[in-house]
Formats: sequence, C-alpha cells, structure tokens
Amino acid sequence: MINPGLQYPIFGSEIKCPHCRQVIPALTLTDTYLCSRHGAFEADPKTGDLVHLQSGRHWRLWQGEWYRQHTHADSIRFEIHEALDRLYTEGYRATKVIIARRYRDLVSTYLERSTPWRSNAGDGSCPRLYGLPVDFSPDPAEEPCWETINFDLEKEPGVPVRYPYYRVFE
Repeated sequence: MINPGLQYPIFGSEIKCPHCRQVIPALTLTDTYLCSRHGAFEADPKTGDLVHLQSGRHWRLWQGEWYRQHTHADSIRFEIHEALDRLYTEGYRATKVIIARRYRDLVSTYLERSTPWRSNAGDGSCPRLYGLPVDFSPDPAEEPCWETINFDLEKEPGVPVRYPYYRVFE
C-alpha cells in the first residue's frame, strides 16, 4: 500500500492560496496546487518555496501564513506601504520599520538618510522609509522567523490615531 502522504506535495493535500486565501487542492502525484482564480503553484521540496507558475513569484510559509519573497525593491516597499495603511486604518501609528536583513542591499538605495536640518537626531545616519526609522532584523540563525518574514512594524502600544497627522506651522 502506498503512503497517502507521498501522493501530495510537501505542504499536504491542500493549502490556502497565497493571493486569495481560499483553500486550494494539491494535484496528486505532482508538486502542484491549483487555485481556480490564480492558477498553478508549484512546491519546491528543496527550498520549501511555493512558486506561482504564471508570475514566478516565490512564497514561504511561516506559522500558517504565506510570505512573498521579494526580488525587487518596489515590491517590498509596496508591501510595507500597504501594511502601514492597514495599521493606520486600525487607528495606530507605526514608530519603526524592521526589515529582514536579506533585503538590506535591495532596499538600501531607497532609504532616506536623515540630515541634521531635517531631524533632531543630529548624527545624520538614521535610515528612514516613509519617514519612519528603519532597522534590519537579527541574523536568521538567532531568530529563524527572519528567514521567511519580510518586515515588522513597531507601533505605539495603545495610542490610536485620532485624526490624520499633519504638521502644523504657526
């Protein structure tokens, strides 16, 4: 008798589509999952990536959530911008962006550098993205989640945004 687990790709008989999050089935005896809306995804057992065959986008799974693995700075910047918008609509304001170390070279040319006339930092070395200070993650050997997740937003705990933030000049 054949082990049923060997008939399916590495993530099992079904997964949630990384795009629409609907449950999609695996095609037996292949490494492929098929979403009726987004097409085929192939599981790579060597890397643990899920690859969208039409676009070539790679995804990795961490604690039940799919994280897109970026190859272009614009795509990770767009994802961060969307997360900032979601946080803001929930009534919070981000205070810092922590980006996975593996993206340092990819995003470094897009980071704003503080200058003494623009900030109170004075040292001029604090990189920023969308006006927020940027740190890079610890090494994935120290915190394995950073091998998969792309960024994290630090927010002021319990401080909801009551209205759009505008700088008022008197």
